[in-house]
Amino acid sequence: MKSEEILSGKLKPDLTPMIDVVFLLLIFFMVTTSLIKEEADLGIQLPTSTAAKASDELPNRHVIDILPDGSVLFNGSPIASPAERITLNGLIATLRRVKATSDRMDQKTVVVIVADPLSPHFKAIEVLDACAAADIKYVSFGDY
Repeated sequence: MKSEEILSGKLKPDLTPMIDVVFLLLIFFMVTTSLIKEEADLGIQLPTSTAAKASDELPNRHVIDILPDGSVLFNGSPIASPAERITLNGLIATLRRVKATSDRMDQKTVVVIVADPLSPHFKAIEVLDACAAADIKYVSFGDY
C-alpha cells in the first residue's frame, strides 16, 4: 500500500533526517580536516635523552657577619670583638689559613660579607682590608 502511495505521489519520504546527517558529516569532516593541518604544522622537536653531567663543585664560600655592635663572625664563630678596631689580625690569619686550604684543594675562596644595616661602616672596610691582606680576590656583599 505504501509503495503505491509513494509511486502515486501522495506520500513523499521525509528527507529531513538524512539532510541533517549529511550536514553533520560535512561539519565533522571540515572540523577534523582543519585540526589535522594545525597538528601537522606544529613542528615540535622532542628532546633526546642525554646523560646527566656531573655538577661542578661549588667554590669554597665563607660568610663574614658584621653585627650591629661591631662584632665580626666568621662562619658563625666570633673573630673580633667590637673593641678591636684597627686591625682584624684574627680574621686575617683565619682567612689566610682558609685560602691556603682552598688553594691546596684547587678551589676558589669566596667570601660573602653580610653586614647588619646598623653596623658601623668602618667595620665593613676593615673586613675588606682583611680580605685584601689575605689575598682573597672573590669578595661580595650579601643581604642581612
